Amino acid sequence: MIAVIIIGIILVAIILYFVTIYNGLVRLRNNIDKAWSNIDVLLKQRYDEIPKLVAICEGYMQHEKETLQKVVEARSLVEKARGSGGVAQTAQADGVLTEALKSLFAVVENYPDLKANENFLGLQARVSSLENSIADRREFFNSSVNLFNIRIEQLPDVFVARLLNYQPRELWQIDPSHREDVKISFSSKKA
Repeated sequence: MIAVIIIGIILVAIILYFVTIYNGLVRLRNNIDKAWSNIDVLLKQRYDEIPKLVAICEGYMQHEKETLQKVVEARSLVEKARGSGGVAQTAQADGVLTEALKSLFAVVENYPDLKANENFLGLQARVSSLENSIADRREFFNSSVNLFNIRIEQLPDVFVARLLNYQPRELWQIDPSHREDVKISFSSKKA
């Protein structure tokens, strides 16, 4: 009788331990999905704001069409990548858009009337704010992915993770070219 009670207690302890590990892994997995969704929300907001920014700039910068075209094309790339749902594709397209926006804001320096335009200043501040928020969300996403990946490889969680067929998640990574030094030029271009 005592042996049955001891075996019962051990089984209950094992089941509780399994449930605790399972719940922890589920929480981490859902945090990753939530973090990705938060990035997606901000990318959508940025996607919606950029046409307004480009429209204001177009009036001032008719001869800078190439810069504006790069922003429009990069915006389209991000939307396609978001549709695919892949972290790597979205990260790469997001990097292209970030670079295009940097180029746009650099070109704007040559247009004092545009820089003083309240609509432009408001949209520029909004896009800059969104860029900062996206960077914060990327960091949270990578932190969540890292915790999940560590947990599914650690003992004893690895046994539960394998049983549930949990696979490591992909971290948000930038294009390697974005790790290079940024070239800054203070020469003024006159149109």
